[in-house]
Amino acid sequence: MELSHMNEQGRARMVDVTDKEVTHRTAVAQTAVRMHPNTLKRILEGGIEKGDVLAVAQVAGIMAAKNTSSWIPMCHPLPLTGVDIQFGDNGLDELYIEASVKTTGKTGVEMEALTAVSAAALTVYDMCKALQKDMQIGPTRLVSKRGGKNGDYQV
Repeated sequence: MELSHMNEQGRARMVDVTDKEVTHRTAVAQTAVRMHPNTLKRILEGGIEKGDVLAVAQVAGIMAAKNTSSWIPMCHPLPLTGVDIQFGDNGLDELYIEASVKTTGKTGVEMEALTAVSAAALTVYDMCKALQKDMQIGPTRLVSKRGGKNGDYQV
């Protein structure tokens, strides 16, 4: 497989998408934050002194998706048409975060979805680190993508 992010000199470049078709594109990514059961309970009950952890993490994830090209050097700035962040838990010690990102464009939104869940997880950590510094983030993964010349992907 040829890497499209390399120019003739073997140096990194931003892929030229000029001639690609505009299609509907979606991507879903997931991550988890593992923590002590009491920390998760306090998050879910709104008992964190810094505020509503899930509300702040949701906004952070959306903002991160919208600004992915500022974080990841070779990403194209994209006009996102939708970003949704969902939370769940295992009832014990893990908070699950899922981001769904949509656009109509010439390149996919996988990086935007992965960036969204990463920023949301880091926000959870930031808001709860006074309670627990040994929280673990991950695994972070792409769950699905639709649209584009490479076709659909599903875990």
